[in-house]
Amino acid sequence: MSIIEVIKSKAKEQNKKIILPETEDLRILKAANQIIKENISDLILIGNRESILKTSKEENLAYIENADFIDSKNNKDQEKYIELYYELRKHKKMTREKAAEVIKDPLYLGCLMIKNNEADGQVAGALNATGDVIRPALQIIKTKPNLKIVSSCFMMILKDKHFGQDGIMFFADCALNITPNEQELAEIAVSTAGSAKSIAGISPIIAMLCFSTKGSAVHDKVDKIRNATKLAQKMAPDIPIDGELQADAAIIENVARKKAPDSEVAGKANILIFPDLNAGNIGYKLTQRFAGAEAIGPILQGIAKPVNDLSRGCSVDDIVNSVAITVNQATEND
Repeated sequence: MSIIEVIKSKAKEQNKKIILPETEDLRILKAANQIIKENISDLILIGNRESILKTSKEENLAYIENADFIDSKNNKDQEKYIELYYELRKHKKMTREKAAEVIKDPLYLGCLMIKNNEADGQVAGALNATGDVIRPALQIIKTKPNLKIVSSCFMMILKDKHFGQDGIMFFADCALNITPNEQELAEIAVSTAGSAKSIAGISPIIAMLCFSTKGSAVHDKVDKIRNATKLAQKMAPDIPIDGELQADAAIIENVARKKAPDSEVAGKANILIFPDLNAGNIGYKLTQRFAGAEAIGPILQGIAKPVNDLSRGCSVDDIVNSVAITVNQATEND
């Protein structure tokens, strides 16, 4: 069974409800039909029920009728959501009148429903930019306790099963944070550990990557990684975390024995934390292209309840997989 099938199978065991707010996109409806058919998750579709069901009938999407529906522009509970958004944002000079307009945006309504414990997560981005997907999540759901930033990770499925945990590794941050500081790097490490555990069942072993291994170079950028490592170890004392480590020392055992013989992480890492977005983005793309790895993501992390972003070029399978991942992330909150 592939890791994606494992993730779907795990999702089926949960009792979670995910929101899809971009129902005007046919890919979303086709994915929703497949998700319900395979019993991956219960769904809330934001949009006009009659219009959605008309399209579904035309496209022979028979399972759509089993979803829950809410119309962001005409729903009987709008006063509840207006009041909730107003209370959350009144310190930012929000008025009830402005709130009434905001909740007509499906992305905002979805996050308000999650905040109100009416759903467990949201998947969007087929029609909206990343910033538009993340903004309402930050305003309404906010970050997890003790975390200040939202970050991203990629699940890398490698052909060579010697790397990571049976060929599965997580890379972070490869999509969001351009120049994370020491505290942010530590938070990215801890968030990625949670993602790896909840999504793929991985026992995290985290390498904080650098161009130096254990003092082989002297530079303030090396100090930054060293300090971030100490902060991450303090935040998650039960997780093996080490740095600074060069990439080869992190993942290849015979190199690790020479460069970092006393490290419990070196040569065994299944999570790689890159020092900045330049390195992370380049690293995952090189692995994808040179090693033929499958890159699943970006997966958002650090939000109190999961909200995931799709590429606007996403396929139906991408949407289905993202929903399954979001379901499994939601179990981290249980």
